[in-house]
Formats: sequence, structure tokens, C-alpha cells
Amino acid sequence: MFEVEFIRKKHFVEGWSIRTIARRLSMSRATVRKALRSAETPKYTLQEPRPSPIMDPVADVVLSWLEADKDAPTKQRHTAKRIYDRLVEEYGFTGCESTVRRFVAKHKKKEVEVFIPLTSDYGEVAEVDWGQAHVSIAGKPTVAHLFCLKLKRSNTSFAVAFPTEKLEAFLAGHVAAFEFIAGVPATLIYDNPKTAVTRILSGPERELHQVFSSLRAHYLFDSAFCRPGEANEKGSVENLVGFVRRNALVPIRDFDSFAHLNEHLLAWCTKQSDRNRTEFEREKMSLRELPAAPFKAAISRHVVANRLSLISFDCNRYSVPSKYAGATLRLDAHWDRLELFFSQTLACSHKRCYSRGETIMDIFHYLPALERKPRAVCHAAVVRSLPAVFQVARKRLVASRPDGYREFAAILLLSRDFSLNELTKALKEAINLPTLSAVVVRQMIQNSRQREAAPVTPPEALASIRVFLPNLAIYDSLVAR
Repeated sequence: MFEVEFIRKKHFVEGWSIRTIARRLSMSRATVRKALRSAETPKYTLQEPRPSPIMDPVADVVLSWLEADKDAPTKQRHTAKRIYDRLVEEYGFTGCESTVRRFVAKHKKKEVEVFIPLTSDYGEVAEVDWGQAHVSIAGKPTVAHLFCLKLKRSNTSFAVAFPTEKLEAFLAGHVAAFEFIAGVPATLIYDNPKTAVTRILSGPERELHQVFSSLRAHYLFDSAFCRPGEANEKGSVENLVGFVRRNALVPIRDFDSFAHLNEHLLAWCTKQSDRNRTEFEREKMSLRELPAAPFKAAISRHVVANRLSLISFDCNRYSVPSKYAGATLRLDAHWDRLELFFSQTLACSHKRCYSRGETIMDIFHYLPALERKPRAVCHAAVVRSLPAVFQVARKRLVASRPDGYREFAAILLLSRDFSLNELTKALKEAINLPTLSAVVVRQMIQNSRQREAAPVTPPEALASIRVFLPNLAIYDSLVAR
């Protein structure tokens, strides 16, 4: 570069001729003319690719394989090693594997996809996605499924946890998110979840799930979907899933229930939105108003109670009151509970079980049947599922006399008048008495209620009470008369 600068200054500033410069610097006139044409550093440019006697004979074959791979499944395309093995087996290739690898790497460069920065108006777009996080629920390691929603313009985030990603949880996530942001965005962007899309058509067209269409009709929002396999088209909420895991659920802590976990997440989301309160408030002004009543986030179906007063749902069985045995009921499955209706009357409800093959029974559902068939208390499955103190009482009464099962049935029937907790507590006290009967247990419950209802005298009031001892001498004087 120093010579180029020297040549150009001598020629353009001092007026040296090309011949003089060439003679003084001992270089050709062509080199001098090249320096005068451009001040840039000379660069070497390869005019033609270097020949490769090893790869050139099979280059067209390898390129044809790489071209055919564009239509093959991603996980079933040629690797460099597979190409080398085929060349050796089919074409007697004598080169090294590294030679093939360099050739493939040169011709297998992926086209870089160009991304365009996106924005939106206030209230125009929100993005929705599912994620997973490890938590502990009641001391048990659990995978929580996180429903995440993020407003595009203000970056306001919301997350709620469920034990599943089923349709009822998907619906409940929307209801909770809309309540948190106090409105409804114009358009929500999704992947292609089966809870929303039943069939992917050409281009942006989708065949929507019927219940998801009902959700859209209730809240009056539109939906848009990413191209299959292109979740990056909603990158904001994709990043939110990891952000929630790292910042709201680290370290892993124990929660009493999913309700307790969601209280924690709601407090965290509120804290995050407070950091960007101005933008959030501006976005809320552009959101569509919430309808008068929230959407019922449940799926409904009809079930038939069998002669055991049990219905089947999601690989588990649940009890219903015995008077509905053989009847057809409507089941509303929420993510956390099941509600069973006979006509328009709520027959019963159960906490939802996500295990398989379980039977969940309520003793209250079988009391009328146990009253008619008291001997069944000896082996009834619903009785065997009660706390241990009931099993002790059952064994004691049945062993004490032939009709002991009747007395135990009478104790169970007390649950019509008292709560199961009261009955359990009284039975724990009565089990140690010489006589165990329904009358004794009832009296102990009533005594306990009276003690709890009696007013409590404060200590300062007790200190002011004066107690006068009787004068027994008066009695002696009366006897003497």
C-alpha cells in the first residue's frame, strides 16, 4: 500500500511520468498504471475454481442427491457421511471422507431467511402459546402447563398454569387472560393447536374447532395462525414462555395446589405490568370491552349413571347420588372440576382427577342405599375409602354383636345432619369410650358445637368476679331448732 501511495503522489502531485516512476522503482509500467487507476489494495481473485481430480468425477452425482433431498423429510436427508458411504459402495470412490465433507459443506449452505421487524397498533394483536415448567404441587413433582398471552404493542404479559393442555384448559386460559387485561384484543395469533384447529387448509385458511369458534363468537375476536412449523412468527410470546420459567418459577418451590400456583403467577404478572403501566393503560383503552358474562370454559357431554351410581369420564369413574342410578345426566368438564346436571338441577360435583383407572366416590351419594341395605357397610367400597377411624369403629361394632353393622350404618347416617369433619372428630373421641353408638357420637358433636358457640369470657372479666363462700353454721342452727 505504501508503494501505491508513493506512485500516486509522484504522478499526480509532482508530475512524474509513468516511465520515470517505473524506472526509479524497478517495476513494470503496467503495475504503475494499475496503481494510478485505483488507490485500493490489490486483491487476488480466483477466476476459475480449482480442479479436484478426486471429487470432479462424482460432483454431479452428489449435487443431484442434495437437490433431491429438498423434497425429502428433514430427518431423512443425506448427511456427508452417508454420501461418502454411497460413493464408496456405488461408485468406487477412493478419496477421503473429509474431502466429501468439504464439498458438501460448500454446496449445502442453507439460505438465510430474512425476518422483517413487526409492530401493531394498540389493542390490535396479542400472541398466545403453551409452555411447560417443573413445579411441586403438595410435595409431588409436577409438570405445569403454562398458558401465556402477550399484547404485541405494550408487551403486557399474562401466564396461568394448568395440569393439562386440553380444550377446557385452553378455554379457561383465555377467560383468565381477558379478565387480567380487562378487555379483548382484535386478533389473537396462535400456532396450530388441535384445541383450535381441526384441519389445516391451503395458505392461511383453517378449519376451526366448534368450541373455539364459540369462544371467538362470545368475545368477538379474530384469529390468525402461523405457518406449520414456523412458531417464530409469534416470537414475542415464544420468548415469554422461557421468561416466565426463569423469573417466576426459579427456584422450584412447593405449592399447595394449582390455585396457589396461579395466585403466585397472577401476582408476578401484575408486578410485571406495573413496570410498564403507562403503555398498558394506553393499550387497555383500545381493547374491546368484555361481555357481560364470561365464557363457560367447559366441555359438555351426556353420560349415563350405571346401577352402581357411577359415571365414566376420561378413563376414571365418579359417583353420583344413588337416586340418579340409570339416569342420563349432562356432564360439564372444567379443567379443575366436574359438574353433573339432571335436567337443569346440579346433581353433584367432583374435583377432577387426571390419573387413569381411578374411582372417586362420595359417601353422601350412597347414604339412601346404605339406609335400605345396612349390611352393605361391611364391604362397601365407599365406606372402605373413609378415614382410618371409621374402619376401626366398623370392625369393633361388627365384632361386638351380630347386628353391629346396623349401629355402624346409623353412625354413617349422621353425616346427613353433620359434616364429615365433625363426624370424624367425634368418632375419634368416642372410639375410646366403653360404649360406642350413634347416640353417643351425636351427643359428642352437639356438645362440641355448644362449646364452640358459648361466649368466651375474657381473662380481665374473670379477675373481677368475687366468689362468696356459704355460711354452713346457719344450717346447723336450723337443725338444732
